Amino acid sequence: MLEPVRRLVESRQWEYFIVALILINAVILGLMTSSQVMGAVGPLLNLLDGLILAVFVIEIAMRIAVYRLRFFKDGWSLFDFFVVAIALMPASRGFSVLRALRILRVLRLVSVVPSLRRVVGGLIAALPGMGSIVFLMAIIFYVFSVMATSLFGASFPDWFGSIGASAYSLFQIMTLESWSMGIVRPVMEVYPHAWVFFVPFIMVTAFAVLNLFIGIIVSGMQQEVEEEANASRQALHDEQAVMANDIKALREDVRTLTLAIERLAEGRPA
Repeated sequence: MLEPVRRLVESRQWEYFIVALILINAVILGLMTSSQVMGAVGPLLNLLDGLILAVFVIEIAMRIAVYRLRFFKDGWSLFDFFVVAIALMPASRGFSVLRALRILRVLRLVSVVPSLRRVVGGLIAALPGMGSIVFLMAIIFYVFSVMATSLFGASFPDWFGSIGASAYSLFQIMTLESWSMGIVRPVMEVYPHAWVFFVPFIMVTAFAVLNLFIGIIVSGMQQEVEEEANASRQALHDEQAVMANDIKALREDVRTLTLAIERLAEGRPA
């Protein structure tokens, strides 16, 4: 009874249909932020939003009916479930903030589109290595913040008056946003040799440590792609092994049938 539902849920056409609905819903939610648009076609947008949400609920229910407990063991399925569940919660009184979270439905594209799933999988695989780099970055920031507070705090209390202020200023410098004309050159007017402090900091953080983030993320994505390729090769190998066994069994049947025909032709019992 559930086989037609399974074929529908797993079909490529249904996947394209859901992707199209997600994109349409994203546009609708964007239009609903405009007071002018809501004043002109607000009821229509609310109706379309409700209909699309109803389709999402039906789709989740169909997948739960087909996969049962396996649905709740799959991370992407749980992600879809919670995104849709948030959209169903009342958006009034204490829950009014949840109205803004309806746009999270757009994130379902990540679970529907395989290429996006690979990207997210690569990011997740890179998290352990990224944690080590974050810890290293925190140590570097703490050391340089203490030094900057001691060196420049007296003359520039707004930028380097405390460890927290120094850390924020150094973060701005690391992003290379107005770092020279906005911070470093004014500091160098009072401390001409301040560049000896700031240039190594930029070299270590902006050009070295941040590139480690990129390297680990790329490595994680490459590992994700390799694992998927290995899984595909293993599935192909298993399929070929099954085909080889079937061919072997078919050859045995043909050989047995040939021997039986030869014996009948010679007048002997098959």
